[in-house]
Amino acid sequence: MNASQFLGPLHERHASLFEALDRWIEAGWLRELDRSFAAFLARMAPQADPLVILAAAWASHQLGRGHSCLDLRAACQDAGLALSLPPEGAAGAGEALPRAPAALLEAVRLEDWQAALDAAPLLVGQGEGTTPLVRDGHRLYLRRYWQYEQQVRAQVARRVRTPTPAAAASAQPLLAEALDALFDPAAAAGGIDWQKAACALAARQSFSIITGGPGTGKTTTVVRLLAVLQHMALTQGGRRLRIGLAAPTGKAAARLSESIAGAVRGLELSQLAGDGEALRAAVPNAVSTVHRLLGSRPDTRRFRHDALNPLPLDLLVVDEASMLDLEMMACVLAALPDEAPLILLGDKDQLASVEAGAVLGDLCRRADGGHYTPETVRWLKAVTGQDVQSHFADDAGRPLDQAVAKLRVSWRFGADSGIGQLAEAVNSGQAAAVRQVLARGYGDLCSLDVGSDDKALARLVIDGACDGFPNTVQAGAKAPAQDRPPPRGHGHYLSLMRSTRPAPDADAQAFDTWGAALLKALGGFQLLCALRRGPQGVEALNLRIARLLRAQGLLDAELGGWYAGRPVMVTRNDYALDLRNGDVGLALTVPARRAGDANAPAAAPLWRLRVAFPAPELPGGVRWVLPSRLRDVETVFAMTVHKSQGSEFSHAALLLPEQASPVVTRELLYTGITRARHWFTLAASSAAIQSATERAVQRVGGLAAGNGA
Repeated sequence: MNASQFLGPLHERHASLFEALDRWIEAGWLRELDRSFAAFLARMAPQADPLVILAAAWASHQLGRGHSCLDLRAACQDAGLALSLPPEGAAGAGEALPRAPAALLEAVRLEDWQAALDAAPLLVGQGEGTTPLVRDGHRLYLRRYWQYEQQVRAQVARRVRTPTPAAAASAQPLLAEALDALFDPAAAAGGIDWQKAACALAARQSFSIITGGPGTGKTTTVVRLLAVLQHMALTQGGRRLRIGLAAPTGKAAARLSESIAGAVRGLELSQLAGDGEALRAAVPNAVSTVHRLLGSRPDTRRFRHDALNPLPLDLLVVDEASMLDLEMMACVLAALPDEAPLILLGDKDQLASVEAGAVLGDLCRRADGGHYTPETVRWLKAVTGQDVQSHFADDAGRPLDQAVAKLRVSWRFGADSGIGQLAEAVNSGQAAAVRQVLARGYGDLCSLDVGSDDKALARLVIDGACDGFPNTVQAGAKAPAQDRPPPRGHGHYLSLMRSTRPAPDADAQAFDTWGAALLKALGGFQLLCALRRGPQGVEALNLRIARLLRAQGLLDAELGGWYAGRPVMVTRNDYALDLRNGDVGLALTVPARRAGDANAPAAAPLWRLRVAFPAPELPGGVRWVLPSRLRDVETVFAMTVHKSQGSEFSHAALLLPEQASPVVTRELLYTGITRARHWFTLAASSAAIQSATERAVQRVGGLAAGNGA
């Protein structure tokens, strides 16, 4: 079978193709959206070769899986692997379908496919134009995503070649003086202070990335960088910079705001000339979501701020940049004034965004090796006084390499921390190294296999399986003992909910304090999962955990709908309630008059259910919301690893499914591990751990191939 004979005569080929698409949709392999797009193109060009229509359906399918395009070469070599079709564990696999992807392309060569695409000029273009599809070599894009990729690539290439005022020779002495004032020379003993080097690199051009694992000081570094840049601006021009701070989700924004506020308070500015308190006040800590920063508008993908209406900023910092998808990155770059630098913060090894693209990972492909040119090495020596080790130098370093700084020292997890060692072993992709770490008996690590055993699951989610942590008192994390509570489960906050509830006649402040304390206790433990559906997905586990907690007397209400003790996560921004996607709240019972019912009798108040959300900007620190006003929320006794990004928990537990799945990768495992601040439990079989460690995310796109800007 060759391309010209693909499924027979033309009308039969089209009918056979859409029959296969329909069957794949029934089996859960494709989305209705993918078929609709293919049908639209078939109506536009009824004479098009079915190979073109099939490629369009698969390109749409790949977007749904986080890829910005379809790799035609990979699909020809192994369609099932390239497309993850059929999905592992999906219904209707194998002989249930007349033609699986691999069988459909059994005799089709890449050249045949490219010829078919080139013969459909109404549908497929080679670059600029209006066709719905674009072929770039062996990659096939939906035009919109090809344009996003081109825009990001061009903007990054331009910005890394655009020096900032701080890079001018006349400004270097002032920059060097400010860096010396804010960084302790002892931090570079025996090597290089990468935080100081990151500040120097980020001050040099209009685009930069500061990446690093948990506890490496990304927030501390950027706060010092902002202080340096504000100091230089005030010293040289007398006008403070307009600095924007943003993060992809409300949860990440709130966490960054809190972290920056603490870091700003701790800034030691006495060595800098000028008014230290005025400088401290010039470093902002108000953080918004990226959507809010750009000015999202209902019922449209467009934002209020774009290239024609740029943001009124002199500098923008975006945290948790691993969560930025390709489209959002293109929108941020388009809306940022040409002269305003962009600084991205994030962990390149974390999971990429749910949407298409792995922007941070693609841009940081070479970060481990540094690849700093002799010119950059001389720059760092001049402004930091430090010598870059030879293995981080590269005469052939690319322009983008000079804008990327990796923080390499964890101040949270030392050599005696199992969490840090496990994260490093997972990143290596070596299952044997992971097994060795788990077997070493680190005090902050616990490993168990829950499976379908309710007793084992109850032990984990109720008391945190704390008896599974060896030498609990002497765990490896670097935090002082008084700042490190013991490992706990959900039983802790539920017990506190009952035992510490204020008396009915207590004032509103008492209930605010109670709500805030319970929200903090809720964050002490979180069960993370890889999947949404299936017996070990969050949907089934949340019901199972609720029943276990009720059986233990920790929940005493019917489990349908709302009940006291129910933790919920907002899944869509609600600006009317000032709640954002990712915000976590807790349903609690309070006297009706505490919720605004002034007519409730004081002696015998009616109790009403309200949902408490953290609100540090409010006097009581809590926002109380009627459950009936919350439309887009879900229970989170367990949550997916993706939903946990931007969060930290004192004790995080990760449950891996028994059956191998393409979404269970080392990036997911690493992200789950690094959500833990003090304690981590890995609830998985040895086979599941090995499979996850050895499987890496392979996001398909052209940004990585063109990041030599």
